[in-house]
Amino acid sequence: MLRTVLKNWTSGWKGSVILTGYQYKTIMSRQLHARRVEGFDKNIWVEFTQLISDYKVVNLGQGFPDFGPPSFMQEAYCNAICGGASMHQYTRAFGYPRLVKIIAKFFGRIMGREIDPMEEVLITVGAYHALFCTFQALVDEGDEVIIVEPFFDCYEPMVMMAGGTPVYIPLKPKEVTGSALSSADWLLCPEEVASKFNPRTKAIVINTPNNPLGKVFQRDELQMIADLCIKHDVLCISDEVYEWLTYDGEHHIKIASLPGMWERTVTIGSAGKSFCATGWKVGWAMCSGHILKHLKTFHQNSVYHCPTAPQEAVAVGFQREYDVFGTEESYFRQLPAQLHAKRLKLAKSLRSVGLQPILPQGGYFMTTDISSLKVELNDPDTKDEPYDYRFVKWLIKEKGLAAIPVSGFYSPEHRADFQNYIRFCFVKEDSTLEAAEDILRQWNVKK
Repeated sequence: MLRTVLKNWTSGWKGSVILTGYQYKTIMSRQLHARRVEGFDKNIWVEFTQLISDYKVVNLGQGFPDFGPPSFMQEAYCNAICGGASMHQYTRAFGYPRLVKIIAKFFGRIMGREIDPMEEVLITVGAYHALFCTFQALVDEGDEVIIVEPFFDCYEPMVMMAGGTPVYIPLKPKEVTGSALSSADWLLCPEEVASKFNPRTKAIVINTPNNPLGKVFQRDELQMIADLCIKHDVLCISDEVYEWLTYDGEHHIKIASLPGMWERTVTIGSAGKSFCATGWKVGWAMCSGHILKHLKTFHQNSVYHCPTAPQEAVAVGFQREYDVFGTEESYFRQLPAQLHAKRLKLAKSLRSVGLQPILPQGGYFMTTDISSLKVELNDPDTKDEPYDYRFVKWLIKEKGLAAIPVSGFYSPEHRADFQNYIRFCFVKEDSTLEAAEDILRQWNVKK
């Protein structure tokens, strides 16, 4: 009887069933994967993380601290996991109530508006998940999404998996004399940006401070983008995970705070980046309720709910920051002051050996021009890859120093124009930065 049922059940399959008693094995010849995942199996982080782990290197490649979060956050996490049974069980699907309330209160004060914590804040498994929910919920088949380059590499596949078409607009360096290059020198052409908007445009994606450049978008640049969004009835997806990390008097401005933009902007944030706790994976999307309800639908049908204990710890951290905001006690002031010194330390090291760093206005990455270097790259396994990919692999294998190739942050159409840059991360212990400096000095790259 079992054989007959299985035979009938599998009669429409392009496969075969081999039965041995009550056990059977199915050999399938049909295509197993969904077409939307085609072409996205390769990932710069998977590839280079593996390479970094295979060699004993000084890691200035991956974008996470090699030190822990502040003591008050560690204490909050310990208290959370020891705080009773509720911390180990499900919480509200769209965000732990205490956390969404303090986030709404905190950013409401900054933006000068009342934010509804239950309808306008969504807690996600890191900012990465917030982005995925946003693209899946808002981008439809045939929609065009403008992406400012260089961009964090997940934007492109996420748009395409949702059925959208990425449209790219690169920041371009203006002509600068002297050695004091800054991310402020990388600009958008307003006419070029305007030319990308058309009736198929659904959204534009910006990242400020930008990864990898560290550019902090100025008010006039944001206003130009806002005016185009309003004119063409287009959404703005604003990735602001490095919002507290600005230097030399720069100030982060939320595009959602500009007139007419709250109603059409999804703001992405990260507790991992804000509190140096990237492994906690607590992020959020914040926007008007008429937009957020669609993100909630995708969220509830994917992860449904985020871990409770880290949300409690982040809530404690934000409450503390709310209470001390603007004072020297604020971690959101202490961290950029700490990283400012590390930023200058790395820039000095790179310049001392003849490299040309682009001083970031924000974030914790430093892009460096390597076009002046003369290095023999003879690895036959990498001969078809962009120059910066080949260079970074050589740097890891031969010199024991990890970086990330910047062309991986560009679209295929613009990648060749930006393959003479690599990215270093400086949210590291001073001892790590000094070890990197030693490698550079021993290499003696200066000509």
